[in-house]
Amino acid sequence: MKFDLAYARKVIESEAEAVKGLVKVVGPEFARAAEMIYQCRGSCIVSGIGKAGIIGRKISATLASTGTPSHFLHPAEAVHGDLGRLRKEDIVMVLSYGGETDEVLRLINLVKQTGIPLIAITGENDSRLCKHSDVVLSMGKLNEACPLGVAPSVSTTCMLALGDALALTVMKARDFSVEDYVRFHPGGSLGSKLMTVEQSMIFKHGEKLPIAVASDTIGELLEKTSDLKRHGAVMVVDGRSKLSGIITDGDIRRLMTKEGAGGFKKKAGDVMTKNCKRVRLDALAAEATAIFHKYRIDELPVVDAKDKPVGLIDVQDIVTIKVVG
Repeated sequence: MKFDLAYARKVIESEAEAVKGLVKVVGPEFARAAEMIYQCRGSCIVSGIGKAGIIGRKISATLASTGTPSHFLHPAEAVHGDLGRLRKEDIVMVLSYGGETDEVLRLINLVKQTGIPLIAITGENDSRLCKHSDVVLSMGKLNEACPLGVAPSVSTTCMLALGDALALTVMKARDFSVEDYVRFHPGGSLGSKLMTVEQSMIFKHGEKLPIAVASDTIGELLEKTSDLKRHGAVMVVDGRSKLSGIITDGDIRRLMTKEGAGGFKKKAGDVMTKNCKRVRLDALAAEATAIFHKYRIDELPVVDAKDKPVGLIDVQDIVTIKVVG
């Protein structure tokens, strides 16, 4: 079978050209739609049927992952109980190129009865969907790339681009941060790469840390830290509470093997590894991973801007969240 690659290129070119033409849609109506989504105190309910519905699910997912609560509502299911998902604080965004689909028209009739604002993303300016919508984002007449000119292709690509433009414009207006993104994507590869040391370390703010001062004996060090949860090291600080070094479980074992009971009387400052590796609280977890790999260590002190210990991160915590250095 010989495939028409020139036609395939034409499909891509047609969709790209149509998406570029959407720039004209970004005007006052687009701003109104963005304002409605930004000010919404409930959720942005996205709806559509067929291929437009599939695009709607993706737009809803993008909204939800970038700071705007959102759900997808299938028009046919809405009239069979799912309409109960709607609340007066919500807004509804409907995707329909023709704006005359029966299931969509039934849905917008119910939406208008409840007084919920309606945004339409469509291709027809004089459809009933447009007539009953508070804001209309009209893409205009589009020619589908399908050989028969009927299968949704150009129109759905444009709907997706317009929906993304709305979602990301609102995201920008919210000052949605990297930390916010990670909070919504803790299990994804992007979220893992953006996760901070603070989000990864085993000790959280307010929890007692495994800390001893350099003048403590090993016996006193062990007594101070005996009630702490899992940890494999003790951080040693100086008289100004700044990090001076670290003593690991391995250091203690080696000390006791060499000194016996006399090891309990040794000073922490004499046993610790001085000038140990450390990482800042606001650093990316990937930075901690690089240190673990490079220096073959298992515990890494976490310090603040003044070099005072605020946490401890274990190599297993990094492995668990699958951060790749």
